[in-house]
Amino acid sequence: MRNVTLILDDGSRFSGKSFGYEKPVAGEVVFNTAMTGYPESLTDPSYAGQLMTLTYPLVGNYGVPPFTIEPNGLATFMESEKIHAEAIIVSDYSYEYSHWNAVESLGDWLKREQIPGITGIDTRELTKVLREHGVMMGKIVFDDEPDNVPEAVYAGVNYVDRVSCKEIICYLPAGTSQTFSVNSSYAQLNSQFSTFNLLSLLSIMLSISSFP
Repeated sequence: MRNVTLILDDGSRFSGKSFGYEKPVAGEVVFNTAMTGYPESLTDPSYAGQLMTLTYPLVGNYGVPPFTIEPNGLATFMESEKIHAEAIIVSDYSYEYSHWNAVESLGDWLKREQIPGITGIDTRELTKVLREHGVMMGKIVFDDEPDNVPEAVYAGVNYVDRVSCKEIICYLPAGTSQTFSVNSSYAQLNSQFSTFNLLSLLSIMLSISSFP
């Protein structure tokens, strides 16, 4: 495990060790207070460009579930198709995991998706700093590479555009989905949605009529 340092824009420094993919990274440092759900949080597109701090002290103890896709195109156990956070910052990473649905460790998942993870950070103190001063930029630097300091580029970056759907997606009652071009006319969409609503109503009526 390599020694790393989290450096905030106000000069605050937090020392820890790497357990994910080993690369320097910079971004907006934020915190998440959820007690569970790190696979969902990491794959949440709203965390794009951010270094996510988890305030719950023990992380990784239930591993990571398999990545599967439902017939409608949505991920079964994740919020999207990949990790969007730039890095994850935790207090105590559990190298051992146990869960009926786990297929790999959090560390192995991070390495596979090339996302840094650091542990041994006083996340309570870090959260206090962020709450008092507001969200700020930060960077994760490896102690044995002091000159390899990344810089976050936020000016002119439209993260909403980066993570948003590029097509209109309609999720159907049958558990499937259909996509339409964002350039589709209102008349085309209205016609399609009217058909879907009619099919949905018929499906409900059929399910009700099937009861004795």
